[in-house]
Amino acid sequence: MVQVVFYEKPGCIGNAKQKRLLQAAGHALQVHSILAECWTSERLRPFFGDRPVAEWFNPTAPAITQGKIHPNQLTANEALALMVNQPILIRRPLMQVGDRCVSGFDPIQVDDWIGLSPNSDLTQDVETCPQK
Repeated sequence: MVQVVFYEKPGCIGNAKQKRLLQAAGHALQVHSILAECWTSERLRPFFGDRPVAEWFNPTAPAITQGKIHPNQLTANEALALMVNQPILIRRPLMQVGDRCVSGFDPIQVDDWIGLSPNSDLTQDVETCPQK
């Protein structure tokens, strides 16, 4: 069992599923609103590691679905500046355990990293926002 700092969008169905998977594995969660945090580029950057810039973004953010922002055309610095000003753009969740920070929730990768319950369905999609 580990302490997971978990940044979510309050009310997000996907984040609720992700938290249940972590809690079922016995992990303790320290939950924060990704929208209410005072982000800086320096604080946000470690969560994305070596992922391509386009994968840093929440693909269902209105500015992206409406074509106002094109993640594939942005530099890392441009992307971070946008996310600091509009946290809804950040791929969720952001998680931190110790010094390691990650974005998004791939159940298989999370299981390899900190472990999930043996009874968890690691093939389920817990990132895609359900359509209303």
